[in-house]
Amino acid sequence: MTRLLLVCAANLCRSPMAEAVLRSRAASLGLSEVASAGVFAASKRQEADRRAVQALAQRGYSLDRRWRSRRVRPDDFDQHDLILAMDREVLRGLLAQRPARSLARVGLFLHGMTGLGRDEVPDPYFGTTEGFERVMDLIEARVLAWPRPADLDRHFLDV
Repeated sequence: MTRLLLVCAANLCRSPMAEAVLRSRAASLGLSEVASAGVFAASKRQEADRRAVQALAQRGYSLDRRWRSRRVRPDDFDQHDLILAMDREVLRGLLAQRPARSLARVGLFLHGMTGLGRDEVPDPYFGTTEGFERVMDLIEARVLAWPRPADLDRHFLDV
């Protein structure tokens, strides 16, 4: 079973949305733990963006009421087997923080997806509600194409 950390910039939209969706299917996807964080998250923990919560609810998902954002910590690289970034800027931030001794695999959330027209999940924070719907589309597409547990190590490139 794989311990997964999903990472976006501030941990207010994309990564908590992906966390909620993947948690709902964790057992069938071979995931023992699903968490999220932000490489640039504020030190003060915040609730998820209301538009993200609304987009999740419209598709039958939810976050725990106690959920709060958090920043990526050095121990995340020890506590998680797979750390997936929502975009390349976030990936660069992760790689800059990654301890040299870390065994965690680090890559892009949409790596290997075809037919989407993109390999990054765009940040909807400064956009409209439609941006959150598009993020949900991408997250659900990724979940539908999630590799079998035995193939996780081969599927997500370690950078």
